[in-house]
Amino acid sequence: MYLEKGPVRFSLKSLESTGLSVKDLEVIIGGIEIPEVWEPLGPTPMPKISTLRSWDFKLLSRYKPFYMPFCDQCCLCTYGKCDLTRGKRGSCGIDMSTQQGRIVTLACAIGASTHTSHARHMLDRLIEKFGADTPINLGSDVNVEMPNTRLIVGVKPKTLGDLSQVLSYVEEQIVQTISTTHTGQEASYLDYESKALHLGMLDHVAMEVADVAQIVAFNFPKGDPNAPLSEIGMGLIDIAKPMILLIGHNVSEGIEVIDYMNRNNLGKPGEVLEVAGLCCTAHDITRYESSAKIIGPISHQIRFIRSGAADTLIIDEQCITNLSLIEAQKVKTPFIAVSDKAAYGVPDVSEWPIEKIVSSLTVGGLSGVFLPDLEKAAAVSVITALQTAPLRQKFKVIPDVKELSNIASKCTHCGRCRRNCPIDLPVDDAIYSLKLGDSSKLAMLHDLCLGCGRCEWECPNHTPVLSLMMKAAEAKIKTEKYKIRVGRGPILDTEIREVGSPIVLGEIPGVVAFVGCANYPEGGLDVALMAREFARRRYIVTVSGCAAMSIAMYRNEEGLTPYEEFSGAFEAGGLVNVGSCVANAHISGAAIKIANIFARRPLRGNYEEIADYILNRVGACGVAWGAYSQKAASIATGFNRLGVPVILGPQGLKYRRMYLGRVEDKESFTVYDARTGRRVWIGPAPEHLIISVENRREAMVMIAKLCLRPNDTTKGRMIKLTHYIDLYKKIYGKLPEDLHLFIRSEADIPVTFKDEVLSYLEKIEWKPWELPSIDPYYSENVFKKYYRGG
Repeated sequence: MYLEKGPVRFSLKSLESTGLSVKDLEVIIGGIEIPEVWEPLGPTPMPKISTLRSWDFKLLSRYKPFYMPFCDQCCLCTYGKCDLTRGKRGSCGIDMSTQQGRIVTLACAIGASTHTSHARHMLDRLIEKFGADTPINLGSDVNVEMPNTRLIVGVKPKTLGDLSQVLSYVEEQIVQTISTTHTGQEASYLDYESKALHLGMLDHVAMEVADVAQIVAFNFPKGDPNAPLSEIGMGLIDIAKPMILLIGHNVSEGIEVIDYMNRNNLGKPGEVLEVAGLCCTAHDITRYESSAKIIGPISHQIRFIRSGAADTLIIDEQCITNLSLIEAQKVKTPFIAVSDKAAYGVPDVSEWPIEKIVSSLTVGGLSGVFLPDLEKAAAVSVITALQTAPLRQKFKVIPDVKELSNIASKCTHCGRCRRNCPIDLPVDDAIYSLKLGDSSKLAMLHDLCLGCGRCEWECPNHTPVLSLMMKAAEAKIKTEKYKIRVGRGPILDTEIREVGSPIVLGEIPGVVAFVGCANYPEGGLDVALMAREFARRRYIVTVSGCAAMSIAMYRNEEGLTPYEEFSGAFEAGGLVNVGSCVANAHISGAAIKIANIFARRPLRGNYEEIADYILNRVGACGVAWGAYSQKAASIATGFNRLGVPVILGPQGLKYRRMYLGRVEDKESFTVYDARTGRRVWIGPAPEHLIISVENRREAMVMIAKLCLRPNDTTKGRMIKLTHYIDLYKKIYGKLPEDLHLFIRSEADIPVTFKDEVLSYLEKIEWKPWELPSIDPYYSENVFKKYYRGG
């Protein structure tokens, strides 16, 4: 980030002050550091809480917060509980809207803190292991290597050491922002929403640091469109071999395991030992070594542990079931916790020799240990797996077929399991049918189940529902063997140059990002079908995290998974797996790079202008169909501040807040036209900033609609409306009721539907817009910079 200059000389002929007299003094400094001038510094480098408040309020004036309180009370201090219903205020004076804004801010703070602590933990270790001067080099096709960092922090990191300064800024801002949630602080729900947007933005910087650090240190793929295919599925493990299972989000331990195996002539994963992962650690170990395997998303955790396939279980951090130690104990799988964020109450054995730890886990009666020394933990896990495998003999708690009806015979069909299911699965009917000898209904629930286990805790007879489900679906589980393209990381600058123009003009109908968790309303198949639908329609489809895994677990008529069917390039019709949760920063980074590389908009510390550009010109839309975590909340909110709409599945209502546009409020959908200097109504494009929808069909229609932008050319608008109309008609059997709001002139009307649309427009007495083509700016500050009238 800095250039060294020197030596520097200062000379003083004389200096007189009280008690000091100096003559003919010369000072020589061997060198000083001055900032490298790679781009003029914009107006908002390292923004503080209120720096971008005016931009946030501008967004919130169009996309007004819509609150759905999960609780009518506030219980955060000892004044409470305070009833906030019917306009009442709490003891501190807070009202319902402000309380909801505070809860949203807390959720985003937790999410941003989680990614930031992950980034800090990983970065510090990588600096210790590889050196602070390790260069940040993402290959010859990536010159804008960290667009979020350049845009927000205003620096251009050159080494791993430089990233530490970036994280220090993020950490300081998170602390400053979370302090505002204390009792007796902020009194405005809009200001809380601004703070939530701030935290979401910071999250994208932290994610970018985390992923870029591991890419350059571990030599992950650097934007390779042809990154290798890896395997995913519960049925692909060779149970004849010892197995190490990794769960969490920090890949460092998994890499140490693979390196230890290589050093000790144990070959690659799958040769002597199986190495597999669940959740984002799984993504990242395959980025390091594609012969490692992915079991599946977060929803598979309890069920796979119960299968008994794992001979050692390693957990690190984030999205781990708190039952992992309990479940591991049931199947006699040695348990190793390697992160101080999730130590699970097991003894710290850091000072023990490896032989003692292994002996304690294999024959000494110790079921779990805390071992944050990753190199030692790798050795322990491998040796333990090799020694435990013949002792355990894949011990499992999945019942035999003969036991199914007997276990289910206690079911009284009380319905408590279903009432406690987060997605209302008919568990009671399935168990009762099993009692009568029919296991098919329970087998069908396997792909829909979230794997949380709440049904078991609620059952008065303690029926092991998940175990019964696994046995009922055993035949299908054994065939779960799919292909997934490993996470490629960043989008190449060369790709941005190819697609920048057609995206901004609307000729590529949109960029759709399927991200987030596995809290799906009707199983992961919905995500796969949506991703495939939009790839076939020549949208650019990007994916990450659990969503990327769920998309892999589908085959078309020819037996191909989506990753085998579609290109891995960032191009029309491409399906781009960027990687784990922290790789989401490459998706927001792609939108930023379109503004910078294609449109030549200055990046450094220039947030409002870039966000304004994306909101008005880049047809991008995020879909967090199974979002459940606070991380998903902060990721989505970070996209929102950048001007990218996000669609949530029905469970997303539990985040308590949406940002909804009001079509009837025409003033909110007016922008500045830099050609004429006039205020112009643009129609609701995009209509919402974050919205929850009920089902896959509704989501597909909403995706097509939220990719509309005021900058679309007539050709681009025609292409986008073709998809919007086609999807709407297929699902609802008629033209969209709001279609007239998006047609600026007859040239926008898709040829395929022209007669039908013209007839509809005639009935409602539609008239062409006075200015169908404009140069739109939502921010007055940015408009003044580009207004052509001077």
